[in-house]
Amino acid sequence: MSFTLYDALVPSWLQILDSVSSLLDKADAYCAKQQLAPMTLIDTRLAPDMYPLGYQVKATVVHSIGALEGARMGAYLPDRSPWPDSFAGLRDQVATAIDRLSALSRAEVNGFLGRDLRFEAGSYKLNFLVEDFLLSFSQPNFYFHSTTAYDILRAQGVAVGKIDFLGKLRHRV
Repeated sequence: MSFTLYDALVPSWLQILDSVSSLLDKADAYCAKQQLAPMTLIDTRLAPDMYPLGYQVKATVVHSIGALEGARMGAYLPDRSPWPDSFAGLRDQVATAIDRLSALSRAEVNGFLGRDLRFEAGSYKLNFLVEDFLLSFSQPNFYFHSTTAYDILRAQGVAVGKIDFLGKLRHRV
């Protein structure tokens, strides 16, 4: 059996998106226990020049299913829409990404190999092969933003640990 583009991306994105959803559950419970308004955490930044938790969660969606949609279209335009302002809204966004990723076939994702993709952000444009875009741009961004979401929650006192980030491992039984 060969290792494919689908194998390199989709199972791990599903694993971490499931973890991000669980992190949001813990953040929501933390706010309730501490009598904090959810926006207190959703608007929290790891550093002043970084985006807040809400953006970090949205970016995990954008750099997983959003990247594959860009591959399908041959163009990736960053999603500049606002992120949800509630834990329920963020969880719904993640759940939708999980559902859409789960519905993809291996054949479709592997069929993107060798196709051209144009990244466009305003007047800034880059040309990629789909696999180079996914593996050198979207995948690192996905992990950056999911890690940053974890780090924000951890830094704010939410009881999360490494296993909460890793989620369900795909181990042999």
